[in-house]
Amino acid sequence: MVQKSKPPAAATAPERRGEPKRRGRPRGYEPDVALGKALDLFRRQGFAATSLDDLSEATGMNRPSLYGAFGDKRELYIKSYQRYRDDARASMAEIFREEMPVRQRLEGIFACALNIYLSGETGPRGCFTVVTAASEAVGDPEIRAMVLEGLTDLDKAFANCFRRAREKGELPESADPVVLAQLASATVHSIAIRSRARVSRKELEAIVNGAIDVMVGAKLKP
Repeated sequence: MVQKSKPPAAATAPERRGEPKRRGRPRGYEPDVALGKALDLFRRQGFAATSLDDLSEATGMNRPSLYGAFGDKRELYIKSYQRYRDDARASMAEIFREEMPVRQRLEGIFACALNIYLSGETGPRGCFTVVTAASEAVGDPEIRAMVLEGLTDLDKAFANCFRRAREKGELPESADPVVLAQLASATVHSIAIRSRARVSRKELEAIVNGAIDVMVGAKLKP
């Protein structure tokens, strides 16, 4: 009996064009997932203490793949910080946008901030801006601009919140939305630092409630 030989496998499109076969990234590679892993690592360890080997292990990507996808370590750090800012802004946007009593709005914003700062598999991760970006801002103009932009945006969002509350009669005409916004932002930064030091949520909520009393007046507490 003569055994029939198998027909040759069809050539792929690149092979038909005479192009060499490429070694691409692993099929399981997902840019968003990898960036999230890098973000978590930078947020926990900071820029200087995070090596390329650490990033490679966390993302499951080798160095050439990391460079190809995100650029060098600094570029990956900046992209991670931008991702953090985008996520934090999105999580608070609805609370800032919807109409509700000023105390309720502030409680919602601070609760959202605590959820972000206290998250983490190995312990509270705090705030990317306060924990690591503020330090890198000293010597890096681009990161400094990002930090200043983030601080300014938060101040403006709070100021708008207090301005609307004053217009609705929830705050006296003498209330200064800009000053109140700076106090609110300072409270956000304080609980970010304290959360990293593993202060309990109950203690942090007590700080928040006291700050809200000062900002909107204890008499408005339901």
